[in-house]
Amino acid sequence: MKEKTGILKAKLKEGKLGGGQQRIDQQHKKGKLTARERIECLMDEGSFEEIGALVTHRSIDFGMGEQKYYGDGVVTGYGTIDGRLVYVFAQDFTVFGGALSETHAEKICKIMDMAMKNGAPMIGLNDSGGARIQEGVRSLGGYADIFYRNVQSSGVIPQLSAIMGPCAGGAVYSPAITDFTIMVENTSYMFVTGPNVVKTVTNETVTSEELGGASTHSTKSGVTHLTAANDVECINKLKKLLSYIPQNCEDVVPKLAYELKDEMREKLETIIPQNANQPYDMRQIIDGICDTDSFFELHEQYAPNIVVGFARLAGRSIGIVANQPMFLAGVLDIESSKKGARFTRFCDCFNIPLMVLVDVPGFLPGTDQEWNGIIINGAKLLYALSEATVPRCTVITRKAYGGAYDVMNSKHIGADLNFAWPIAEIAVMGAKGASEIIFKKEIAESADPEKKLKEKEAAYAALFANPYTAAERGYIDEVIEPRETRRKLIKAFAMLENKVAKRPRKKHGNIPL
Repeated sequence: MKEKTGILKAKLKEGKLGGGQQRIDQQHKKGKLTARERIECLMDEGSFEEIGALVTHRSIDFGMGEQKYYGDGVVTGYGTIDGRLVYVFAQDFTVFGGALSETHAEKICKIMDMAMKNGAPMIGLNDSGGARIQEGVRSLGGYADIFYRNVQSSGVIPQLSAIMGPCAGGAVYSPAITDFTIMVENTSYMFVTGPNVVKTVTNETVTSEELGGASTHSTKSGVTHLTAANDVECINKLKKLLSYIPQNCEDVVPKLAYELKDEMREKLETIIPQNANQPYDMRQIIDGICDTDSFFELHEQYAPNIVVGFARLAGRSIGIVANQPMFLAGVLDIESSKKGARFTRFCDCFNIPLMVLVDVPGFLPGTDQEWNGIIINGAKLLYALSEATVPRCTVITRKAYGGAYDVMNSKHIGADLNFAWPIAEIAVMGAKGASEIIFKKEIAESADPEKKLKEKEAAYAALFANPYTAAERGYIDEVIEPRETRRKLIKAFAMLENKVAKRPRKKHGNIPL
């Protein structure tokens, strides 16, 4: 054993655990850290314990028998982040381009199994050219072994993926199954087939960055939840994200110390414009409700008509789903429904209470939405919120129209407490549109149709375009002044802290995927 340890130390000095000093220097020139530097940056100082440092590949084909490096292109082990146990693997691009071999996969699977057994988060730092082609089906089998464990771990332990270099082919499906993905700008990319294959098959000319870079996946596809300017920022965002989530599905997020004071927030009174058609930034309301500087937004650039992210309320971690009137008036469409549904399900998996802020005029109309499945995609958000058993509180700030009112965590789909501001409008549709339908004949026969329409519009608005009719039915628990919102929600979530909800016995539901 001493002899092997001596060999390991010698190889570390020679750089042979990382493919040689020249290749490490090349990595630094690109602004990238090495695999070991990334782990050192991620973990508490001195806490990392490596597993499998002496592993080498078994292949002898295509001259591979003469090319062996300890660790086989991936560093695996465990340690702590802010004192909390985590497991990590970091692929080493300086060894065979980080390509995944049979033994490389075995190392990753080993710590994934350990993470599951010990109920701790799993973090993957991906930087790999894909499967090691010299090993054929053995490397493909290795990927499948990882995918299977990703699925078994889903909802049991948090799984975080950082894409810090290439991630192509079959390799992309592991991060896709994990809970959150972060990409480094300009040095990372993800795609199933690269630019050369795309050119051959479809005759499209596209760069790696355009096809699968951080900007593409954070704005167009929604594959990545966060982007970072460099490796260090990426790791810092991973650590911050981890602070909002628990160790496993049976744990809760550590609550920060907080002393209750006067929790009234006067600034919430002035955010919403008097003109009901004028937009405002929902993030201002989130900041007014939550603890100072605690909001951590996810998917910021994707489907911006809905906002999701974590925050703290009196020191307690909560998940937020909120319509964003600044974009498309806050309507629900295909992308925003999927975005909200996925985040909702994560929070429900890991006991994170949900706060839903509603200002929604309905679902986005149009042939593009209908032909691409707004029905089934909108149902994803409805399904996710309906099945969630964590504490759920809703605040309707302005509009809640049509089916979107039902979907956005209404009382009817199991929300615990629903509040509305006095200016809230809860109806099937806007007063003007409703009046044009209900009183069409009367308006048409009137001597002054325009005047008659305004009369009917005012009558409809007085009857339905307010929160009081819903409150009379018990659909709204309380109509509150905006400045009271933070205080009410702090009390509500404290009251719901020990909520227990039992669901019908079943294997699992069939969400409309």
